[in-house]
Amino acid sequence: MAGESKSYAFQPDYAVIPGETLAEVLEERGMSQANLARRAGLSSKHINQIIVGDASITSETGLRLEKVLGIPARFWTSLESNYREFVTRQEEQTALEADVSWLSDIPVLELVKRGFLTEKRPSVASLREVLKFYGVANKSAWNIVWATPTAYRKSRVHDVNPHALAAWLRIGEIESKEVEAEPFSRNGLREMLPELRSLTLLSVSEWGPQLIALCASVGVVVVFEPEIPGSRICGVARWIGSDRALIQMSLRHRWSDIFWFSFFHEVAHVLIHDRKRLTFVDGPPKGGDDDELELEANAFASNLLIPDGYNGVLATLTTRKSIEAFAADIGVHKGIVVGRLQHDRIVLFSQFNDLRERYVFSKEA
Repeated sequence: MAGESKSYAFQPDYAVIPGETLAEVLEERGMSQANLARRAGLSSKHINQIIVGDASITSETGLRLEKVLGIPARFWTSLESNYREFVTRQEEQTALEADVSWLSDIPVLELVKRGFLTEKRPSVASLREVLKFYGVANKSAWNIVWATPTAYRKSRVHDVNPHALAAWLRIGEIESKEVEAEPFSRNGLREMLPELRSLTLLSVSEWGPQLIALCASVGVVVVFEPEIPGSRICGVARWIGSDRALIQMSLRHRWSDIFWFSFFHEVAHVLIHDRKRLTFVDGPPKGGDDDELELEANAFASNLLIPDGYNGVLATLTTRKSIEAFAADIGVHKGIVVGRLQHDRIVLFSQFNDLRERYVFSKEA
């Protein structure tokens, strides 16, 4: 969105009440309101209400005025439409002015930095930009769409700034529209798992484009977006339509083993937890997590990267040579094996970290 040119329609800060124009026409022609009312088949009270702005000129009234005064109905209805739009905009302006202080909760500067907003200072113009970014009409709508607790299954997420999280999720929605994807295929995604797993052996510059393309071919859009401070997000799995899933990764963890575990954790949500089309928001573990769906996703990711049948072998991997040989044998990056050994306390967290790979993503460079 950065650098996008903008154009705005002229919006005057005033509008003429249609009835004032009607009164001028009557004065020019020497016609009384009562005479117009009789000729138009309307009550004198109604004509007076139009003139003072208390009643609208409907399409039917416009046609009647056209017959009596010879001035096209579209002239009258256009005057009315412009006036009512002006009044509505004035009312909206007042309402927005009351909500400008809400911008202090929104990560405006971060969104400006990323090219999604241009207005830095709190103002109605900035608020309009923010609402357009989120795709909502007002603060109340934002609360319904983005802040309702039941909107997301916030598994393993704590101490989250909901405004930062909403901004990050919205960016994913926006960027997902740039990715062409086939309709979702559960069987296709399941059959692709070994190929996706093999990408762990490649560098980011190699596996990044391949991952996006492969997943898109089975209806899963993958988006990489650095987390917004306060969002405390690792990844999310959600649905962006009836036939497309979105996996959005925050790049929070640059260690390859953590990244791939998190990615396949989100794949599990799409593959085995899509019955209710929930949105799964996953942040850093908070300990003691006994959520059934999260445990299932963890088990899925763990077993995919290093199948359970190798659990006995893992306990014997205490040397560099044995780790490298085992990784080569099962076809995953050696850093993934090290990460698993550290997690299971088979080796210390300080051991063999040179075998782990630390990713640098293009959006962070």
